[in-house]
Amino acid sequence: MSIKLSVKNAKVAIIGLGYVGLPLAVEFGKRYPTLGFDINAQRIVQLHDGIDTTLEVESSQLRQASQLRFTSDVETLRDCNVYIVTVPTPIDHQHCPDLTPLIKASETIASVISRGDIVIYESTVYPGATEEECIPVIEAATGLTYNVDFFAGYSPERINPGDKEHRVTAIIKVTSGSTPQVADFVDELYASIITAGTFRASSIRVAEAAKVIENTQRDVNIALINELAMIFNRLHIDTEEVLQAAATKWNFLPFRPGLVGGHCIGVDPYYLTHKAQQVGYHPEVILSGRRINDGMGAYVAGQLVKQMIKQCIQVQAARVLLMGLTFKENCPDLRNTRVIDIIHELADFNVTVDVFDPHADKDEALLAYGIRPLDQPDEGVYDAVILAVAHREFADLGTARIRSWGKHQHVLYDLKYMLRNGDADLRL
Repeated sequence: MSIKLSVKNAKVAIIGLGYVGLPLAVEFGKRYPTLGFDINAQRIVQLHDGIDTTLEVESSQLRQASQLRFTSDVETLRDCNVYIVTVPTPIDHQHCPDLTPLIKASETIASVISRGDIVIYESTVYPGATEEECIPVIEAATGLTYNVDFFAGYSPERINPGDKEHRVTAIIKVTSGSTPQVADFVDELYASIITAGTFRASSIRVAEAAKVIENTQRDVNIALINELAMIFNRLHIDTEEVLQAAATKWNFLPFRPGLVGGHCIGVDPYYLTHKAQQVGYHPEVILSGRRINDGMGAYVAGQLVKQMIKQCIQVQAARVLLMGLTFKENCPDLRNTRVIDIIHELADFNVTVDVFDPHADKDEALLAYGIRPLDQPDEGVYDAVILAVAHREFADLGTARIRSWGKHQHVLYDLKYMLRNGDADLRL
């Protein structure tokens, strides 16, 4: 059955107004009647007041989206005919995909969808998840038949939280549809708001796979550099100096060692490995990289303890200042931050850790991790200071100010190469 819907009469609903959904809703809201939906009623109130706590969209940009409205009322979605799902796809404690938000979003759509409507998923999943997991939920709840009564597309998100240069409209958008005609519709819809252009994949499964390998590739490359950093540390060679030298070759990839967290790079590879194992293949390289990157917090804590012992600083009952809690620089996103691994590891040594992060929401940090970041560190009280996240505010402080928070004898550990070589006692 062919679709009767055309782009010119699209009424768009964005399901999920986080880092991905809100910027997308703003762009669609400039051209189409758009309804931004989120189950968090407080989030809706804030957006009505022109406040985006993720800092991805400014109040002036919200005002520019003249056709965009916000709601937490499911019934108001019934007038829409294009549903775009932008909810999180996390993993559980066993590193298995947790599709709960995706399934619940599909159930929400099932309660309001009409014949001829199109559902487009943007959430990162393993190849096949859209049609194997999400579509059956809608069919079962509605009695509608896929590709007869309603249709689907997949256009993976490419948002980079905190990045003010690579915005949603400036990144080529991969599109796909459940039939050739639907694929045309989905591509035309996104092409109308994405100035960088679109790339039409041959199928939903291809588009799903393309997305999940983007972050898997980055994860594996960072794992290699992390392993090299461990080797160079044993060889007493500065890793940053090695990388700078190697970067003089035109095709050397500029990755740096560090903690690999966030909702993408530290999560997406597990979606692919889960599916690979379902079909009987054990992915060795991907899982090896994941083990290395997941172990970096413990490695950092171990290196700090060794250096403290070398400098005759008592580890037991020591106080450490951790600068940065968010998963990346200049961004308030605390999801899956691996900085927390350093805290947990140091706790095993009976070390007290204080956290200072001007970007982290204190209430959110307390709720998620049981940590309330400091307003400002006290001077001269810490046995060690760890520069864990490269916030611009930290770069502006300078070495002397950062060291002022340490005792006369302390360790300064620079994980992000923010200071000049020689200014810190340790570099990753």
